[in-house]
Amino acid sequence: MIDKEQISVAFQNLQDHICNELESLDGKGKFEEDLWERKGGGGGRTRIIKGQHIVKGGVNFSAVHGLLDMKIAASLSLPNRNFYATGVSIVLHPENPWVPIIHMNIRYFESGNKWWFGGGIDLTPHYVIKEDAQFFHQSLKEVCETYSPTAYPAFKEWADNYFYIRHRSETRGIGGIFFDQLNESKGNKESLFKFVINVGTAFVPIYTQLFTNNYLKDYSQENKVWQSYRRGRYVEFNLVWDRGTKFGLETNGRTESILMSLPPMAQWAYNLEIEEGSLEQTTQDSLKQNIDWIS
Repeated sequence: MIDKEQISVAFQNLQDHICNELESLDGKGKFEEDLWERKGGGGGRTRIIKGQHIVKGGVNFSAVHGLLDMKIAASLSLPNRNFYATGVSIVLHPENPWVPIIHMNIRYFESGNKWWFGGGIDLTPHYVIKEDAQFFHQSLKEVCETYSPTAYPAFKEWADNYFYIRHRSETRGIGGIFFDQLNESKGNKESLFKFVINVGTAFVPIYTQLFTNNYLKDYSQENKVWQSYRRGRYVEFNLVWDRGTKFGLETNGRTESILMSLPPMAQWAYNLEIEEGSLEQTTQDSLKQNIDWIS
């Protein structure tokens, strides 16, 4: 049976592959790497790119272990406080407002005789483009079908519910897929590991297509203002609702690595009025749960 060290090595290899591909895609930007150690055990590799098209991007790998806080262990119904967690997380913020923000995360967790995989990919467009949304969700559906024919609708619904800004009554973007606690009740460890690797390897071709479709489009200062407004919503979700952010901070993870997901600039407007019939209004109207993006 595959063990945690093998999973960790595979995640590191995936990080290397994705970083190489993103450097080629951007054309100028190069990842800078910070190696860090966690005081309680383990550490990671944080890689940040500031390029010509990817204005801020992070591709992080971590493998941490030690003792969980008693409250966290109890909330997860763990047999003891010893844990091991490893994963890869990605967030890319583009320069061009027609290119969407994208996030991906795959992870593995074990404590005692309990183990599970989690992860997902979701898209936060500044402007919702129907054709891009359809391509994105169709691509994720095909990945999910390598695991189960029923996985996509279940994981899409999970993403719609998870990436929801409750205090705004709107979704962060157009969703994607999200899954957690895939354990022995959902399949053997090898098949579940294969699925999460399939999710990880799907990231580059999906993002490359979305990037290529949009990065050369002209944009105005008004478009940039809207981009900053949409980035603000991204910040709100990550700091208020995201469980991964909370888990990282509560387990004494590296703060700079955890908060690399935030955009370089964002803004908030008081009682922003959106012009009726505008592309901005079309996007705002699309920030809802349970939209069928494929049909």
